[in-house]
Amino acid sequence: METPLPKAPRKRQVTAIIILLLLWEAGGATINYSVLEERESGSFVANLAKDLGLGLGELAARGARILSKGNRQHLQLEQKSGYLLLKEKLDREELCGDTDPCILHFQVLLKNPLQFIQGELQLRDVNDHAPEFLEQEILLKIPESSHPGTAIPLKTAQDLDVGSNTVQNYTISTNPHFHLFTRSHSDGRRYPELVLDKTLDREEQSELRLTLTALDGGSPPRTGTSQVVIAVLDINDNAPEFAQLLYVVQVSENSPVGSLVITVSARDLDAGTHGELSYSFFQSSNQGIQVFEINAVTGELRLKRMLDFEEIRSYRMEIEASDGGGLSGKCTVAIEVMDINDNAPELTMSLLISDIPENTPDAVVAVFGISDPDSGDNGKMTCVIQDHRPFLLKLTVENFYTLVTEGALDRESQAEYNITITVTDMGTPRLKTQHNITLLVSDVNDNAPAFTQTSYTLFLRENNSPALHIGSVSATDRDAGANAQLTYSLLPPHDPQLPLASLVSINADNGHLFALRALDFEALQAFEFRHRLLVLVKDNGEPALSASVTLHVLLVDGFSQPYLPLPEVAADQAQADPLTVYLVIALASVSSLFLFSVLAFIAVRLCRRSRAAWVGGCSVPEGHFPGHLVDVSGTGTLSQSYQYEVCLTGVSGSNEFKFLKPIIPNLLPQGANEEIEENATFQNNFGFN
Repeated sequence: METPLPKAPRKRQVTAIIILLLLWEAGGATINYSVLEERESGSFVANLAKDLGLGLGELAARGARILSKGNRQHLQLEQKSGYLLLKEKLDREELCGDTDPCILHFQVLLKNPLQFIQGELQLRDVNDHAPEFLEQEILLKIPESSHPGTAIPLKTAQDLDVGSNTVQNYTISTNPHFHLFTRSHSDGRRYPELVLDKTLDREEQSELRLTLTALDGGSPPRTGTSQVVIAVLDINDNAPEFAQLLYVVQVSENSPVGSLVITVSARDLDAGTHGELSYSFFQSSNQGIQVFEINAVTGELRLKRMLDFEEIRSYRMEIEASDGGGLSGKCTVAIEVMDINDNAPELTMSLLISDIPENTPDAVVAVFGISDPDSGDNGKMTCVIQDHRPFLLKLTVENFYTLVTEGALDRESQAEYNITITVTDMGTPRLKTQHNITLLVSDVNDNAPAFTQTSYTLFLRENNSPALHIGSVSATDRDAGANAQLTYSLLPPHDPQLPLASLVSINADNGHLFALRALDFEALQAFEFRHRLLVLVKDNGEPALSASVTLHVLLVDGFSQPYLPLPEVAADQAQADPLTVYLVIALASVSSLFLFSVLAFIAVRLCRRSRAAWVGGCSVPEGHFPGHLVDVSGTGTLSQSYQYEVCLTGVSGSNEFKFLKPIIPNLLPQGANEEIEENATFQNNFGFN
């Protein structure tokens, strides 16, 4: 078990974490780390989760990412442990050259909620480069008349390392004529100086060979060597002198190859070969020698290849003028490269969301950074999107933007947006970069279905065939996908005793209405049927939205008028032509006369059978037939699908009531007995026995 911290340290720890978090929220805090160069990929840098005061799983939950300038990523984040690791082996000399300290900037992006944290990684130098002389042999021409104590500067060695790992000391091989001093320039660079201890005698020794060694400050130190060849000359008492010790010149980076940079000039008071001068580079970096060339006779310094301000911004080199007698003079040329606007801005996308649900306010669409390697106004940038778009660009930290929605989007108004991000620099001419984003607005269930009519009226003749299609209802939904898939259903009636489920059904997919069985005008008239049906339609969204509509079903008795027509229907009928009224009255009279004749015929037949029954000693069963043999109409009439025959025999003294098989027996489904019993119950409930 872990021992709990004392209250005072724990309180200080919590206070420190709160202060750190407040600084991060304010965007002013910078986390600093350092690591040695040349460490292997995957090497540990820091425990980022601990330094940010976040739990082990919070980095992954908040979608933490490491962002670096440009497209090259130096660091990676291990989500599970919260460790910040090296993504690749880093070479300080490649990334920073001779700049010290070497700082690599990065940002920590926490997406949910959105937060930026600035970070700096200092890449510390290791002693991985030895000093190196540009020339393996250094030639010195020293007159024999030179006095002891004469100091002769030598060419320096170059070491790509910095700090204590660069060149710290020089030594010379043991000899009777010279010793070596290690001196420092004003900028801190060390150089060797050869000092004459004993007068030279050309006749005694015309040439000396010494070994010059450069040592860096590593442990153990690395070394580089060069041979110093000293040629002893006859007397030449005047050394060349330059008109200026320092030349400063500015050159545009777009200057063509061969352009004249500057002309240096020196003079020598000696005559003859001792006064003839030759110009050459005395001390220059590899980059300087590759870019510039000097005419040995005229002293003209020209471009050997194109300059690039973004690669190297300045050069400093020493030029030597040597006469024929071995004496020389030196000057320094400082060249400043002038920037032109030759680089368009760059846009690096860090986060892009191409699909956003509608009705989501202030949603993050993209997070990106912009950069321009040019300097001054050429490197200043503006970032905009086109007008009349429901989006905003927000500057989060320097040169990092967040593209968010301005309010909620409506998919039904516009389902897709094409956004163009334009980054323009302030140089002359102005250069720009454009990045196009296609954003899709995904649907949410924010629209209820709507029927095409506020109400529907259907006319149906009685004694219809079962499963008859009696009409349709239709609804639409402005949403898309599953949110627009509709399901139709019938709401239960206000009267719970009305079994609508056994009379009318609706297709859930297309809204088609069907009469499940034959409807009887007289039975439903007694029950007062149009009662209004309510049809419900709902979509398949989450949550589901719905709408309802009123359905009027008017049952027609033969050619008679609908029972209890709706007010609007009655108003239309009142305006019908008078001839139609006369025709209806005539038809009603004929129908009444026919019905009276049929009733009279039935009464006569019943009277005759009654007398025959008494004579034969048998009687006709009284009362209604069993309920399961009665039709759905409930009037007591036998079902149309059955035939019955009554036989009376006087000989045997017995009567027989015979049921014949149904006309269409194969149509009776399984559970028909339950269906018949249900019909009987349905009819009995309405007093049809």
